Amino acid sequence: MENLVSHHSVVLLGISGSPRKASTAFVIREALAYAAKKSKAKTDYFSLQGKGINFCVHCDYCIRERKGCIQKDSMTEAYEKMEEAEAFIIGTPVYNGSVSGQLKTFFDRCRGMVAKNPDALKNKVGAGVAVGGDRLGGQELALLTIHSFYQANKMIPVGGGPFGANLGGAVWSRDLGEEGARKDAEGLRTVYKTVDRLVEVAIRLKESSNRT
Repeated sequence: MENLVSHHSVVLLGISGSPRKASTAFVIREALAYAAKKSKAKTDYFSLQGKGINFCVHCDYCIRERKGCIQKDSMTEAYEKMEEAEAFIIGTPVYNGSVSGQLKTFFDRCRGMVAKNPDALKNKVGAGVAVGGDRLGGQELALLTIHSFYQANKMIPVGGGPFGANLGGAVWSRDLGEEGARKDAEGLRTVYKTVDRLVEVAIRLKESSNRT
């Protein structure tokens, strides 16, 4: 990846799917800082903490009108950031073995964006990070849920590769917030591996697109 990143950069958006400013927010910011330092990626950040994001009520306005979502809330800011980004790393705390309710609502509300433009996220690269209070607390299922969102929206999901980060970053916070996540050296290693692969794929796609 070193030869690629010396000449190219990507716009990487980190999304924290936690309602708190704790371990997930720390891990996503750490992933962005690592990407910016190692690959010169241009980074942006969006947190669900404190955001007013209403549930999708399946009114089908977005399908009928093709003008986006009828609800005007914090998703408007998110749509703009997502349209600008070339790569995504989405993090979630593990709730009942899967993603947080806030992140699930976020995913549902992206329907308005892709109803307006079905190719809004096409060929953008995405990776995931899951943070659990237990070492084996549902991180892999949460990561698969994030990957499903990517696949459903014509994106390209990536993991960190074999030997430890297959589906993405998996962090053990021990329910100690940022302090716990910071101390999980093995978990952070999976995050860094995932970021390396995410940026590599995004750069290769960008390079390929520039040649055509």
